[in-house]
Amino acid sequence: MNYIALAIPVFFLLIGVELVFTRLLERDTYRLSDSVGALSCGLLQQVTEVFLKTSVFAAYVFIYESWRQFEVPSSASWAWASCYLGYDLLYYWYHRLSHEVNAGWASHVVHHQSEEYNLTVALRQSAIPVSWVFYLPLALVGFPPQMFLVVSTIDTLYQFWIHTRLVGRLGPLEWVLNTPSHHRVHHGRNPRYIDRNHGGTLIVWDRLFGTFAEEREEPVYGITKPLASFNPLWANLHYWVEMWDVARRTARPLDRLRVLWARPGWRPADLGGPLQPPEVDRSSYVKFDVPLGGSRRLYVLAQLVLVLLAATPYLLRSGSLGVPARVLGAALIAWSVVSFGALLDGRPWAAPLENARLAALALAAALVPGPALARGGLVLLACASAVWLNREPQKTLPLAPGLR
Repeated sequence: MNYIALAIPVFFLLIGVELVFTRLLERDTYRLSDSVGALSCGLLQQVTEVFLKTSVFAAYVFIYESWRQFEVPSSASWAWASCYLGYDLLYYWYHRLSHEVNAGWASHVVHHQSEEYNLTVALRQSAIPVSWVFYLPLALVGFPPQMFLVVSTIDTLYQFWIHTRLVGRLGPLEWVLNTPSHHRVHHGRNPRYIDRNHGGTLIVWDRLFGTFAEEREEPVYGITKPLASFNPLWANLHYWVEMWDVARRTARPLDRLRVLWARPGWRPADLGGPLQPPEVDRSSYVKFDVPLGGSRRLYVLAQLVLVLLAATPYLLRSGSLGVPARVLGAALIAWSVVSFGALLDGRPWAAPLENARLAALALAAALVPGPALARGGLVLLACASAVWLNREPQKTLPLAPGLR
């Protein structure tokens, strides 16, 4: 069971609540393009999990059944508490190394690219999973697979609510728990905040291992070299491309390999040496955006809502679907979010890509077996979307760095 997919309606309810409160409080915490980009990354990540989660969980089960050292009883409260503490500690080290090793950062950077900080950012996750390896020691100890699955889900769900600017300090809880204040620091690109506060549920690991930083002033959010794109595919690939470029340009063979395990920002001597994160000022910092018409933005929002409505049952039922249905559903969802990102980036190839997507949806609705009324409705919806998309020509805009 995909417990994260089950929680999707709750996620969007809370996002709606936060959005209402930000408007009432006149806080500028949401931008449509940024939120669509974050949600698109989350959808892409969930789609990849349809194919990977079963095999990853199988690795845990295999180690548990073959090499577990103890019989940990699933009925004992101390066992659940121990499993949770063990998982949160291992999460801390996975998270910390994801910030301190290039190969880990290339995957994890997706979560930090947003220049906003709100609940949609919690759903902005990488489609290239690497964290599962860190939790295999729990299987070796003997924590049952179902216990691990429940504990990992609870730890993940806890981290959703701390992605908000609306909650201030929480008094004594700040000493023990990871809170919105602590996690805002973690998402800051200010030099004093970089690589701090890696904890999942608990902040005690950061205090213990020397990576804690208190929120002194609100951070500037994002990464030191902004992504400058709302495309979820480029979001997942850009740092790998950057590492390849460094490896290609450096002269020493060892430096080409070192790119993988060096710290982010490392550069070999022949490329000028390590890069230092620049100081930033909230009052003068300019966030990336593309000047699009309101109609184009509303079109992307409406299409994303439709894709989300279709993707939720797909994610929940993916385990019972045949391979062709799973592949077709994943391809359509991935195509959709990449197309939306291209539209928001103002790419010249975005409208042709979206028109092709709508044509593919209409064709699939016409050919796939199902109730005639539903299939006809989907065809009409695709045609209406095409009319909306093409009723005003997209302006030619300067291309931002990224996927072209």
